[in-house]
Amino acid sequence: MHTRGFGDLSSQLEALRDIDMYRSRRQVASRQGRELTIDGRLLLNFCSNDYLGLAGDPRLAEAFKSGVDRWGTGAGASHLICGHTEAHNALEESLAAFTGRERALLYSSGYAANVGVINALLTVGDQVFEDRLNHASLLDGGWISRADFHWYRHNDTHDLADRLTTVDGVRQRVLVVSDGTFSMDGDQCELEGLVELCAAQSSWLMVDDAHGMGVHGKDGTGTVDPARFTSADVPILIGTLGKAFGTAGAFVAGDEVLIETLIQRSRNYIYTTAIPAAVACATSRSLEIVKNEQWRRDHLKSLIRRFRNGASHLPFELMPSESPIQPLVVGDPASTLAVSRHLEAVGCLCTAIRPPTVPEGTSRLRITFTAAHTESDVDRLLEALRGAVAYTVSVSK
Repeated sequence: MHTRGFGDLSSQLEALRDIDMYRSRRQVASRQGRELTIDGRLLLNFCSNDYLGLAGDPRLAEAFKSGVDRWGTGAGASHLICGHTEAHNALEESLAAFTGRERALLYSSGYAANVGVINALLTVGDQVFEDRLNHASLLDGGWISRADFHWYRHNDTHDLADRLTTVDGVRQRVLVVSDGTFSMDGDQCELEGLVELCAAQSSWLMVDDAHGMGVHGKDGTGTVDPARFTSADVPILIGTLGKAFGTAGAFVAGDEVLIETLIQRSRNYIYTTAIPAAVACATSRSLEIVKNEQWRRDHLKSLIRRFRNGASHLPFELMPSESPIQPLVVGDPASTLAVSRHLEAVGCLCTAIRPPTVPEGTSRLRITFTAAHTESDVDRLLEALRGAVAYTVSVSK
């Protein structure tokens, strides 16, 4: 007998468990860093987005505490009511200068920024073209906008060019959207090709550099080098603050007209309480550290090379990535979970990533490194991975 309502939720949860797709939260009992305390055990942390090791930096904590003393713990309202403080404004100006753009605008999260920007700029009859491996927030932004949605093959500008010809002569807005550094594969977008193609097609380009900002480029300016690419080349640049910058929130950087348009039309900006001013204070301090401490990026590159040299001898697919994101593709969810659990048993935390976050058949360990890791940490992880191979072989027999 068919019944309406939500009575099937329990059975759907059980179905997820049956196919090794059920997700659970872990309670961390320590501050973020190269080691985390979980269930009373100290684990080496290889799944954080804290790429520069700043989330637990005492200098940021001190700036945050000073911000709380000055501004209190909450913003009290949205930016357009009474929540926009001098601290927020100073951070926006610094981020604009950092990215080489006229202005920047703070959002509460990267997800809110991506959805809010696309939805503010596009509507019915417009066209949006997205890389097939874009982050969920970019995809959701395209769908929610009600524009005509088009995929293009991952990092394939030829495929994008072919698809753009379908809207030749159409006067609606055309927006091409791509991650800068892709969050699950770790590779970077074909930026030069995208810029050239969008210029030829009179389209706008939006790049979400959440995983590249702070990590790549001179002074950590990211995938979109402001010395090479202006707002005319990449009109919409997104950055998040909860990854390499070690705090929280996000921003969009662009020219004056873009930012003013978003202030007037972006629902995710207009109807959201501003991030606490103390977070803006901590982020301003972080921005100084990101620019001045090049050794963090140099050390990261060294760790990545060391890991890739060792991991190339493992029977897992090591994806081509020069970023701190180093995915090892295991294949099916059950095997990936087994490897992850073995690593945790020997003291290494590497979360299993499964569909729908990644395509079917590509479940993986999304291994990430931070500037807080050491060479001995990398060697310990490689040894644990070699042990995991032996463990999974013995279990399968």
